[in-house]
Amino acid sequence: MFELVREEAGARRGRLQTAHGVIETPAFMPVGTQASVKALSPDDLATLGVQVLLGNTYHLALRPGADRIARLGGLHRFMGWTGAILTDSGGFQVFSLDHLVRVSDEGATFRSHLDGSEQRFTPESVMAIQRELGSDIAMAFDEPVPWPSDANRASAALERTHRWAERCLAAAPGSGQLRFGIAQGGFNRDLRRQSALALRSLAFDGYAVGGLSLGEPKALTLELLELQAGELPRDRPRYLMGVGTPFDLIEAVARGVDLMDCVLPTRIARNGSVLTRGGRINLRNRRFADDAGPLDDGCGCYSCQRFSRAYLRHLFMAGEILAHRLASIHNLFVLLRLMDRIRDGIGSGSLAALFGDLRTEWQSAPL
Repeated sequence: MFELVREEAGARRGRLQTAHGVIETPAFMPVGTQASVKALSPDDLATLGVQVLLGNTYHLALRPGADRIARLGGLHRFMGWTGAILTDSGGFQVFSLDHLVRVSDEGATFRSHLDGSEQRFTPESVMAIQRELGSDIAMAFDEPVPWPSDANRASAALERTHRWAERCLAAAPGSGQLRFGIAQGGFNRDLRRQSALALRSLAFDGYAVGGLSLGEPKALTLELLELQAGELPRDRPRYLMGVGTPFDLIEAVARGVDLMDCVLPTRIARNGSVLTRGGRINLRNRRFADDAGPLDDGCGCYSCQRFSRAYLRHLFMAGEILAHRLASIHNLFVLLRLMDRIRDGIGSGSLAALFGDLRTEWQSAPL
């Protein structure tokens, strides 16, 4: 299932076997919230070298419905993707609804953001939805807390998350489906350690660190990540949820993380921004109107090889959809090639030097 191949300086290289192929870790997962990575086709993703992508239980359950996707052959066939898929449980989306959600030990009752209809998620129903979707990796239902949150609120949500994790494990998985638990704990060091210890006593196939990068100081994010990841089982994959800047990926892998996901590369692309080693740039800026250079010097992506900053600026200013695709291709290429470099460097004996170079390269590029 998960093979730990090499370790160096806290970083891990591994192989995660799923029903739809092997994921070479550490790996970045593009987000296809509604069965689509926005502006990109499955062929685009395959060409970029994507191994696994993420879909969302909350959104897919509301539209088009997990039962409909199941009738149409499951999520892979529905969206035309042959690689691995991880489905988030929807916990973050449900609890982001704030005043529209009521929580009890049984589950969460909320109002759909689409039509206001009352919906209910329980640990059992969330696992059933993911079973219908047919994802390769199903996430347990959890209760994250916002930043800032006091220890009392974080502790109550933590206890509920642990009880729900047990119920998720008791539910039947889909055929060949792996199940990951989610460690929480808010922004409290003792609670983060407590959650990791509780989760690792449960027989999940992997473990996620949830509820970070929600606005807290970056130094605290990294401190809590290192603490919690270090308490999770060494022989299971570790997944840090919701991070996606180059700097975030470098620091996560350095702390023993195997999987990461984020909407950032495609979201900022749709807003006209691209990742470069000189920092994030907004192509709508007038200074790029006559810039004949690529998005980033030395980048080997399709967009940089074929088109100029001036052309992409023109597309954005003209409202052409092609702009979203080309910028998204570039941003994902940047992150995926970064992960390739790190993955190839683990076990080489020179990983510390590589991390030093990468930190210099990307830390000086504010994102």
